[in-house]
Amino acid sequence: MNDPYISTETPVDLTNCDREPIHILGNVQSFGALIAISADWNVQHASTNCGQILGIPAEEMVGMRLNAFFPSASIEKMRQKLGATSHENAVMRMFGVELFEDGRRFDVSAHQSNLSFIFEFEAKSRGAEHDEMAIVTPMMRKVAAQKDLLEVSQVAAQQLRELAGFDRVMVYKFGPEGDGTVIAEAKEDTDTETYLGLHFPASDIPRQARELYKRNHLRLIADVDDEVAPIQPQYSPEGAPLDLSLAVTRAVSPIHLEYLRNMKVRASMSVSIIIRGELWGLFACHHREPLYVDYERRTAIELLAQFYGYELERREAREISETMGRAQKLHDKLMMSLSSGADLASGFRSIAGEIGKVIPYDGIGLYLSGEYVTIGNTPSEEDFQTIVRFLNTAAASRVYATDNLVARLPSIAHAVDSSAGILAIPISRLPRDYIVLFRTEVVQQVTWAGNPHKPVDVGSYGARLTPRKSFEVWKEDVANRSAAWSQTAIRSAEAIRVTLLEVVLRLSDEMNVERQRAQDQQELLIAELNHRVRNVLGLIRSLVAQSKKSSRTIEEFSTAVDGRIQALAKAHDQLTETDWSPVAFSDLIAVELKAYLSDGNSRVYMRGAPVMLAPEAFSTMALVFHELVTNSVKYGALSTADGGVILQVEKQDDGFFRFTWSETGGPAVQPPERRGFGTTIIEKSIPFELKGHASMAFDLTGVRAEFLVPERFVTAKEAGPEPAEPVDAPVEESAAMLSGAVLVVEDNMIIAMDAADILQDMGVETVRTASTVAEAMRVIEANDHSLAVLDVHLGSETSLPIAQLLSSKNVPFFLASGYGSQSDTLARFPAVPVVTKPFTSETLSRAVREIWKGE
Repeated sequence: MNDPYISTETPVDLTNCDREPIHILGNVQSFGALIAISADWNVQHASTNCGQILGIPAEEMVGMRLNAFFPSASIEKMRQKLGATSHENAVMRMFGVELFEDGRRFDVSAHQSNLSFIFEFEAKSRGAEHDEMAIVTPMMRKVAAQKDLLEVSQVAAQQLRELAGFDRVMVYKFGPEGDGTVIAEAKEDTDTETYLGLHFPASDIPRQARELYKRNHLRLIADVDDEVAPIQPQYSPEGAPLDLSLAVTRAVSPIHLEYLRNMKVRASMSVSIIIRGELWGLFACHHREPLYVDYERRTAIELLAQFYGYELERREAREISETMGRAQKLHDKLMMSLSSGADLASGFRSIAGEIGKVIPYDGIGLYLSGEYVTIGNTPSEEDFQTIVRFLNTAAASRVYATDNLVARLPSIAHAVDSSAGILAIPISRLPRDYIVLFRTEVVQQVTWAGNPHKPVDVGSYGARLTPRKSFEVWKEDVANRSAAWSQTAIRSAEAIRVTLLEVVLRLSDEMNVERQRAQDQQELLIAELNHRVRNVLGLIRSLVAQSKKSSRTIEEFSTAVDGRIQALAKAHDQLTETDWSPVAFSDLIAVELKAYLSDGNSRVYMRGAPVMLAPEAFSTMALVFHELVTNSVKYGALSTADGGVILQVEKQDDGFFRFTWSETGGPAVQPPERRGFGTTIIEKSIPFELKGHASMAFDLTGVRAEFLVPERFVTAKEAGPEPAEPVDAPVEESAAMLSGAVLVVEDNMIIAMDAADILQDMGVETVRTASTVAEAMRVIEANDHSLAVLDVHLGSETSLPIAQLLSSKNVPFFLASGYGSQSDTLARFPAVPVVTKPFTSETLSRAVREIWKGE
C-alpha cells in the first residue's frame, strides 16, 4: 500500500512518530492554493500557485493583511466559521463561496496550526445544483442492509467507487501488528488484476503515517505527474517550517509517487476508517488517469466512510451483546451441571463440552491444586508445568491468549503439534489454577505483496522506504502458529473465567474442608481467628489459675486442668468441623458449658421446643453463644454459685425463631465502658450472616440478649418442650492398659512427648518416636511394635506409606489428626480409629478399646 505521509526533504525519524508533526517544505498540489495567516490576519506564507487559483501572486500577499485582497464580507464569513470550530483537529469547510464578488466560486477549508491559521482554496468546478446528501443517503442504506463484515465492506467499496469515480476501491484492514490485508475490492469487471486478499507488511504504512490518518481522514492525489507549488517563505522568522499535518491540498512524498507509478496508478485517494478513535483501516482508491474530486464531494466521501465505521462499530457491539448472551447461557449450563455438588475436576468433561460449543479448541486441560486433567490433544504434564510457570508471570485475573506460544516461550517449541496457541483462563488467585485451551499448529499461506522481511532498500532517495519493484505474490509459510483467537473467543473466555471463579469459590466454601471459606467474609473470619486464639490462650491461663486455687493435690489439679482443656478442644471441634447436617442447638450449648460447669449442676435452663440448626447457621450461632457463655462465666450470672441463665426458644408468627438469653442471680451488671470484639460478634453476626436481628441489654439484674433467626436456618422438632437437664461433667473411663513397645509418629516434639507420657502411664514399656516418613520406616524395619500412633499430616507429607507398611506387618495402629475425622486425606487410609488432638488418656484409651474390639 505504502503511505503518502512521509516527508520529502528531510529524513523521517519513526521513533517519535506519534508526537512529531509532519513538515513538507513547499509542497502543495496544483488543484489548491494555500495561505497561512497570523492571529491578526497578516499573511505569513502563501503557495506559489495563488496567482493561478486566486489571481493574487504569492509574493504580493506575504506580509500584508488579508483584507487587502479579500472583501470584508468574505473575511468576516471565514472568521465566523473558523471561530465555530470546537476541537484541536477541527477543519472549517465552506463550499461554493463567492470570495471576490466577481462570480468565481471556491471551496474553502481552514484549520489552526500552532499559532497560525491555514486557509486552502480550491476553484469550484461544479454549480450549486447538486445535493451530496441525496446521493450519500441511499448508499448508507445499502451498506447498512448487509449481513456480515465482508458483505458490508464489499458494498461500501462499491458505493464509494460509484461516488468518487475511481477505477479501483479497496478496503484495507489493519492487523494487530500494524500489517494489513485487503478484505474487499470494487473494480471494473474487465480488470483482471486484483489485490483482494493480499497482505501488506506494517512497514508499508508506518506508525507515523497511521497517527496522521487518525487526524486527517482523507488524502487525495489528483495527478502523480502534476507539478507542485512551493510555499513562500519556506521558514518562519523563527526558522521553523510550516506544519501541514492537516492540510488537505498538501503534496506527498516523491517516494510514494514513484510507488504509484510503478503500479500504473495516476490518481489515488486514501480515506480513514475510524472506530472508537482508533484507525481500523483505510479505503484505498486507485485510478489509471488523473482524477480530481472536488472538496464538497470529498466531504461526502468522508461521511460515507464515517458511516461505514459506525456500521462496523454497531455490528461489533451487537456481536459483543450476542457473545454476552452466549456467555450467560454457558454460565447457566455450567452452574446447572455443577449444582449437584461435584467438584470442578469431576465435572470437567461436562465443562469442556460446554466451552467447546462457544470456543473451538483442539485440546483442553484443567490445572487445579496441582492436579492436571486433560481432554483432546494436549501437551504432556511436564510441558504443561513449563506453560503454567510462564502463565504465572502474566497478569493475574486476566485471560491470556496467543496464537504463537513459541515466540514467547521458546522452550516449548517441541510441543507445537499440541500447543502452538493457547487461551488460558485463570480460575483462582492463589494458588494459580487454570483451564487452558490448546490449538495445534496451522501452517498458513499468507499472500504478501512483496517480501515483508525486506521493507527498506537504498534507492534514489537514500536509505528510506522505496516502492517495491515487483508486485508478484510472495508466499510465506508461517510456522509455529495456531489459528488466531478471535475477540469473541477472548470475551467468551473472560465470561467463562468469571463463571468458573464463582463455581470454584462456591465449591471451596461448601465441599473443600482443607481449603475452606474463600468467601467475602474472609476478613471477618481472620479477625475472629486472631481474637479466638488470644481468648483461648487467656482462658487456659485462667483455668490453670482457678484450678490451682481449688485443688488440694497435684493429682486433683492435673485432672481438673486436663478435663477442662479437653472440653475446650471438643467445643472447638464442634464449632469448626461440620458434616453439613442439622445440629441440635442444645448440643451446641452443652459443649460450650462443659468447659466451665464441671460440678454436675446445670444453671442454664432451656425452655421451649428443641430445635436443630442448619449447617449454614451453626458456626454463626456457635460464635454468638460462645461469647455469651464466656462473658457470663467471667463477669455475669455464671460467675457465681447462685446465678443462672434462662435460654428461651420460640417460633414467632412471622416465621422467625426467637432466642432469648436472660441472666439472673449474678452480680450487679455494669454496662461496659467500651464495646469489644466479643460484643460486636454478639450484636452483628446474626444480622450480617443470617439476615436476622440481634439486641443486647445490660440490665442491672443481668444481661439480656435477644436474637431473631429466619426459619430457613432453624428446624423445630415435633416432640414437646424439652425439660431442663443438668449438664454433667464428662465421665472419665478407666484407662486401657498396654504393654510392650509403641511407635508414635508425630512432627511436633511437645505433642510427641505428651503422647509418650500418657502411653507409659497406660503400661507401655518402650515408646519410640519419629517425625518423618523416612525415619518411621527405618524404626519399623528395625524393631517390633505392639501398637503405633500415626499423625496423619507430617509437614508437607502424610503418614500413608507408614500405615501401609504397618498393615503389611499386621501391626495395629490408629490415626491422630488436628483436622478431626472429617479430613478428606483420611479417605486414603485404612479404616482405623481416629483420635483428635490434643491427646488425652481418655481419647487414647478409647482408641485402644476400638482396636481390641476390631480384633
